[in-house]
Formats: sequence, C-alpha cells, structure tokens
Amino acid sequence: MKRLTPFTLPYIIAALLALAAVPAMAISDKEYEALEASQSLRITPVVRAVQKVAPAVVNITTQRMVERSNSPFGELFQDEFFREFMDRRGVPQKQIQQSLGSGVIIDGKQQLVLTNAHVIEGATAIQVLLQDGRSFDADMVGSDPDFDLAVLRLKNAADLPETPMASSGDIMPGETVIAIGNPFGFGHTVTTGVVSALNRSIKTEQGVFTDFIQTDAAINPGNSGGPLLNIEGQLIGINTAIFAKAEGIGFAIPIDKAKRAVTELLDTGSVSPVWLGVAGQNIDQRMASWLRLKSPRGMLITEVYADTPAATGGLKPGDVMLGLNGIAVEDNDHYLQLLRNHTQGELIRLQMLRDGKPMNLNLRTVALSPAIARQLAEQRWGFVAVAAKNGLTVQSVRAGSPAAQLGLQQGDIIVKIGGVAMQNYGNYLYAFTKHRLDATVLMLVAREGRGYYVRMKVQ
Repeated sequence: MKRLTPFTLPYIIAALLALAAVPAMAISDKEYEALEASQSLRITPVVRAVQKVAPAVVNITTQRMVERSNSPFGELFQDEFFREFMDRRGVPQKQIQQSLGSGVIIDGKQQLVLTNAHVIEGATAIQVLLQDGRSFDADMVGSDPDFDLAVLRLKNAADLPETPMASSGDIMPGETVIAIGNPFGFGHTVTTGVVSALNRSIKTEQGVFTDFIQTDAAINPGNSGGPLLNIEGQLIGINTAIFAKAEGIGFAIPIDKAKRAVTELLDTGSVSPVWLGVAGQNIDQRMASWLRLKSPRGMLITEVYADTPAATGGLKPGDVMLGLNGIAVEDNDHYLQLLRNHTQGELIRLQMLRDGKPMNLNLRTVALSPAIARQLAEQRWGFVAVAAKNGLTVQSVRAGSPAAQLGLQQGDIIVKIGGVAMQNYGNYLYAFTKHRLDATVLMLVAREGRGYYVRMKVQ
C-alpha cells in the first residue's frame, strides 16, 4: 500500500471537503411514506403488548436449605421414625439449593409481585430481577399451595412498573395470547400462541385443580409464575404448568381467580378453605342400583348443617350430588378437591338428583373458619387435641366416637393425619378440611415412645 506524503495530503483534504459540501439526495414523499409503512408493519400488536408489559415481568431466584443424607438408602425412608433412626447412623449434610421462576408486578406503589406458590416454596431467600437491571430482595406476603399462588413484596423499591389486569371472564378460545417468562434461566423470553381451551381440569398427586386456561404458547420450566397476556397487553392469567407428555399444552390460572386469592393473601396471608355445609358418603354399586344410577359415582348427602348455604339453598339428606360447575363428582374426596379450587363468595352450580329426578341448585360458598373446623372435627372424629412439641396431644376422647372405637387415649401423640405432619394446630385443621368426609382416616400415633399407623373408621 502506497504511503501518503505531506505533498499529497492537502489535495485529499480538499476533495473530502468538496464532497461534504454536496447536498444529500432528498427522498420523495412517496418514498418516505413507504419507508414509514415498512417499519409500522413490523410493530405488530404482539410487539406493542410486549413493549408495554415486559418491564413489569420479573425473574425470581430463590435459595432454600435442603438436607442430603449420608445414608446409602438415600430418600427411601420417608417416615419420621425411620428418618430419626437413620440420622443416628449418618449425619445429614445441609446444602443450599437454587431455583428459578418468573413473576409479574401487579402493584407498583405497593411493590407487589404475583407468582406461583411452588416457585418460592421453602425459600429462605428470594431475589427479584427486573428487566432494567435492578435487583431487589423480596419478602413473602402470603402463599397458598391449593391455588399455587404467592404474593411477594419488594424491599426498598421505587418507580416500579406494573401490569394492567383484564378480566378472564370473556376469554375466547382461539384468541392470541402471549407468555413472557424466564425459561431455563433465559431472562424475558417471549412466546405466542392461542387459547386452546377454557375451564380445564388437571389431576395430579396433590389432587384435582380446575378452571385452567389451556394454551399452546410455549411454556417451559422457569416460566412458572409469569404472565399470560392478551393481544392488548393485559394480564389474563398466571402461567403455572405444562403437560410433560406433550408439546404445545400449557396451563394458566385465570386472573379473575387469582384476584380473589390475592385479596385473601394480602388480608390474612392464606386463602380460607370454603364449604357449603354438607356431609356425605361414597356411593357403592348396591347403593347406585337402589338410587337408579347408571354407575356408582357421585356423593350421597347424609347431613345438612344449619345456617349454611346448603341449608338455605334447600339441600336435603338423601340428595345425590352428581356434578359441580359442570364437572362430574366421582366421590367424597373428589368433591372436596373440586371445592378447594374456590374462594369464599363464589357461586357454585350443583347438579343434583332427588327422588330419581335431576335438579340444579346455585349455592354461594362461605369460609370454613378455624372455629367451625375445630367444632366439626371434635364432632365428627370425637377427640380434642392441643398442639405439642412433637405433634398433637390428645386431651380427651368422646365415648362412642370413632376415636374411642379406635382406642385413642388421653396423652397419645398424633404425629400425622393422612400424610400431613402435625407441626402445629393449623396443620390439624388443614388435615381435617382435607379429609373431613373420608370414611377412614390414616393416622400416625405415638404412645410411650413407639409409633403406630392406625386407621380410624368414621362411617
């Protein structure tokens, strides 16, 4: 390459100045309009919705302390008595485990973030990262596993964006939806799809969950707790689950249901269980024939409690509950699982059978308060217990009750009821609301330092 000399440099500078003096070629109005149109075509409604909401979508990182046993049997033994025995043989090691999830700011002034309960379950530390790079520690305001919803409050946060909320009552199958989340740790990933179906039910090991929005927008691990948006950039659901055996099947909690749960989470930190005021029993084949049912499904109403929605709504012992909000009721347990998906004040549509004739009733749910739950537990199960260090201590047993027939005695320690550990009295009330219609209740009872699994027959 030829090098520049001091003699040629002035000529080059002069040439450049001359070129700079030439005016830029102007474009015509038609060319400008065409350029503007090409750019506007790229800014689709999806792009506008994402630009509107993305600043309020957050990534959630949690830390939790887990114990790793040195036992060669690993997690084989789940029972507390076996675990205590194995702990003597090998001291468990505590390790910090991290998990990722998503969330959405629903109230900027109050610094509130809505996410899934399973995202922050067992967390000892919660950190929230915004799209603008800011990071905040967060406290849990309230969480409810039955609804899989949790509300967080950011610490020392200001000037926060928030997501506008719509109603999920007018969602249409086929309409475009947008999911934003943190799949596999990749922040702010956008996927689109349509509403595939409404009012979907999912059956898991934990029970039946209802009223889901089904979508084919890609939802992957890490998307949990993130927003599902309509084309206008409004929050219509909280992404919560994927169907592992298929692609393009994801589920979101409708925002109307989430709003009702959030109200209770902010007030009390949890969502109150609800009831209608009935007790019932399963229907076997012989009873189904007597009731002229095609199959042994449904729940036979055995008792209607006074001053409850069931009583004022006209339910009577001997009625058969066949469906709840259009979902066929299989048995007592299924009825309670369906009921756990609702909050107080909701209108429930019941499909009933009375004297062989179908009828429909609309009842509004009420909260099953701790006082009522305790009263019902003592009446139905027949014992009084108080919280103790290692479980519940039985104070008294009513003569002739299911507890008395089982042989429960004063001073016995109830360690578990139906798989629920009795760490406090709230666990006892939760176990009762979950198993209050069961004909048999599995309990782990300790007496004189020894544990026994027993089944208490209630009916």
